[in-house]
Amino acid sequence: MAKTHKKDHMMAAAQDTRRKSEDGLWETVKVIIQALLIAFVVRTFFYQPFNIPSASMYPTLKVGDYLFVSKLSYGYGRYSFDFSLGMFGKEIIDCCPIDFPGRVVLAEDPKRGDVAVFKLPSDTRIDYIKRVIGLPGDRIQMRDGVLFINGEAVKKERVEDYTDPSEPGLGTPVPQYVETLPNGVSYRVLDTDAMGDADDTEEYVVPPGHYFMMGDNRDNSQDSRYPRVGNVPIENFVGRADIIFFSVSPDASLLEVWGWPFAIRWNRFFNLI
Repeated sequence: MAKTHKKDHMMAAAQDTRRKSEDGLWETVKVIIQALLIAFVVRTFFYQPFNIPSASMYPTLKVGDYLFVSKLSYGYGRYSFDFSLGMFGKEIIDCCPIDFPGRVVLAEDPKRGDVAVFKLPSDTRIDYIKRVIGLPGDRIQMRDGVLFINGEAVKKERVEDYTDPSEPGLGTPVPQYVETLPNGVSYRVLDTDAMGDADDTEEYVVPPGHYFMMGDNRDNSQDSRYPRVGNVPIENFVGRADIIFFSVSPDASLLEVWGWPFAIRWNRFFNLI
């Protein structure tokens, strides 16, 4: 009788241990599911990660930078939600966008000087990131490499040369300037070619509901000065680039584990844009 009681007690203990193990596993699964749901909601409605694949925004943004783009900044539009699977960052991803009839403005309009992500008007499968230069109704022109807004030259001050050995074409010193827009926003631009093909342009008039976008690396940027981009309608805006949360050298290799600590640009973490 005693043996039977002991056996029953051992079986009950084993079942209790198994039940606790299953409960612990289920709690872990629930935490993972909740974390994924939170990440999905944040990415879909608030902040979307992007990574920089080109040098068009040097020196502000570098190849290998990962940044958060605020989707709330300009309200929601037809390209605000794409439900792609790239949770860490993306270069060119576009899947099943919700078809908004225009833009649902819940916040403010883009400001001159904002760095913003938008869908390329000529191919909305492609994401571009540039700086807002011209607002609706503005007249924009480049003369001898100087930016003119509504007939007035934008202040352009020469500073130290820029070099970046990790980026092809920028290993040698490049002339660098601080440009200050009429609203007081200042940023640095590069002028690699004193006679670049977009240093002298016609005067562009920005239509209502559109914005004129330019890259900070002026001679290496496909932007609103070119027909492929042109003036960007407000409904093409995805959001404003707010912060760099991670950065890695473009020549870093995932296979070379020993080089990771040296390939990561620690000083660019959590830099505001």
